[in-house]
Amino acid sequence: MADVIVIGDGPGGLSAALFLAKNGKSVQVFGQDETPMHYAMLYNYLGIPEIKGSDFQKIARDQVTKFGATLHDQEVTRVEPTDDGFVVTTADGSRHESKYVIIAEGKGLELAAQLNLPRSQSGVEVDRNGRTAIERLYVVGRSTRINRSQAIISAGEGAAAALDILSTEAGRDVHDFDTVK
Repeated sequence: MADVIVIGDGPGGLSAALFLAKNGKSVQVFGQDETPMHYAMLYNYLGIPEIKGSDFQKIARDQVTKFGATLHDQEVTRVEPTDDGFVVTTADGSRHESKYVIIAEGKGLELAAQLNLPRSQSGVEVDRNGRTAIERLYVVGRSTRINRSQAIISAGEGAAAALDILSTEAGRDVHDFDTVK
């Protein structure tokens, strides 16, 4: 059983996966690298003067795997809560278990609809850490702000969800802040 399954491999999902994997959690990321980032040219991502979305995606995917997350080129078709966490089913019928799930599925909201998550005009209703009405289930990125999507906001939401999970597991506030050696 993975600690966390992340569904979606755009900035929100990959950011969450990075924070979690970097801090020792077993992370499985499901996505087919079909994010709208491949159509983007970023000039407004703080700290990066400019970068093509496809280049951003390649760097982010490499960074996440470097820290130990596993990327699966598979579509998730179902998420089911269980007593111990969740079972995620992929298009080929494979089932994967985890304690937590982070959904970063973009504006489609198919999985959120399956789970009957409350929605507003903006998207799935979550708290500021991405928590949903279902315990240990988070939604981040474009799914929560359909008409105001930005890569840097999605990445921040993924980081907030990851830090919330890390803090919950540790029983105290966790900060991911490294210093120069």
